[in-house]
Amino acid sequence: MLRVSRLADYATVVMAFLAQSPGGSRTAPDIAAATGLEIPTVSKILKRLVRTGLLQSQRGPKGGYQLAQQPEAISLAVIIEAMDDQPMGLTRCSQFLGLCANESSCSVRTNWQRISREIYRQLSAVTLADLVEDMSASRQNPVVTFVSGQSSREGERLGR
Repeated sequence: MLRVSRLADYATVVMAFLAQSPGGSRTAPDIAAATGLEIPTVSKILKRLVRTGLLQSQRGPKGGYQLAQQPEAISLAVIIEAMDDQPMGLTRCSQFLGLCANESSCSVRTNWQRISREIYRQLSAVTLADLVEDMSASRQNPVVTFVSGQSSREGERLGR
């Protein structure tokens, strides 16, 4: 099963929340309360996102976190890579050359790399602005949604 890490998933939730709060800083406890995530998890995510330049932080009584760029300029691919500290790829040879002893004779490597590039391209095409727009539309037309930990049966019912 192909799946992004839990931290990357939660980071998209945090970033989407911040994208809905333009111009204003939000504290870690505010973000945790609004997203339903635990404060330690939110703090870990915020530190990584600041370190990678996706968020800006300000200390003090009026401090907090805000996006470092406009939502239109931040893609899901960038958020996922920031959280996972490595290039995206379905297989090790899709991420880094030279990691596999069978690389030179592997008959499927090229296809895995092509698939990995296409997934990256699709994730790069979806921005925070797109997520926020979709979230606004879903508020107008509510549907049942599931958080990361869904069972495979729930996914089957949703046609995933």
